[in-house]
Amino acid sequence: MATPLVTTRTSKGKQDPAPRGNSMNLVFHEIREMIVRGKLSPGTWIIEADLADRLGYSRTPVRGALHWLQREGYVMASGNGTKSRMTVAPLTKEDAQELYSIIGHIEGLGARLTAQLAPAKRNKLIRRLTELNEGLFDLAKARRRDPNRIFDLDMSFHSEIMEASAGPRLLELHKSTQPQAERYWRLYASAILDELGTSVEEHNEIIRAISNGEPDAAEKGIQLNWENGAERLSRVIDTIGERGSW
Repeated sequence: MATPLVTTRTSKGKQDPAPRGNSMNLVFHEIREMIVRGKLSPGTWIIEADLADRLGYSRTPVRGALHWLQREGYVMASGNGTKSRMTVAPLTKEDAQELYSIIGHIEGLGARLTAQLAPAKRNKLIRRLTELNEGLFDLAKARRRDPNRIFDLDMSFHSEIMEASAGPRLLELHKSTQPQAERYWRLYASAILDELGTSVEEHNEIIRAISNGEPDAAEKGIQLNWENGAERLSRVIDTIGERGSW
C-alpha cells in the first residue's frame, strides 16, 4: 500500500491529502489492493459513502478512483442514471482467457527484447531466473502449499524478464495489467498449485531461449506459459465455479 501523504482534514474530519490528484491516486491504489487481495470480493456492491468512511477520505477522491478502476476493469457499473451502482468485477473464465492472452503478448515483447541483450547482461539475468525457478521447483517437488511464496517467486521471474529490457511504455502496460491477473491467482491459488511443476518446465524453456539469444523462441515461450496458465485456470474455474458472476 502506498505511503500516506501529509493530510489535511475536511469539515467532516476525513483525510484530504493535497494535492487532490495525489489523493485520488492513493485511493485508487488502496481500493485496487483491496480488490486484488479479495478484501472486496468479486460481485460485491460498492457503496461510495461507506468506502470513503472505511478509507478515511472524502467522497470526491473515492468517486474519482472508482471511475478509474472502472476504466481498468476492476469495477463495473450496473443500472442506469441515478440508480446506477458500482460492483467489484466478477472473475470469469472468458475474462481470464482474454487477460492472460494480453499479458502473454506484453511479456512476449519483453522476452523478445531481453533475448537480444548483450551476452553479459543475459548471463547475469539467466542466473537470477534460474535461482527463482529452482525455488519454484523445490516447492513443487516438496508439494508445499505456500501460495504467497509461490506467487512472489513466479511474479519475480516474469518481472525480471520485463525489467531487463522493456521501455517505459511497455513497463507501464505490464504494471497496469498484472494486478488483474493477480486477482485470479489469489482466489484460485490452492487449486492451481498441483500443476506447479508444469509451469516450472515452461520457465526452463524460456530461460533456455533467452540464454541462447533466440528472440522468437523467448517470445513464444512466454506466450505459451500464459496460454497454458489460462487453460489450467479454466479447468479450475469449471470445477470450482466463477466468482461474483450470477
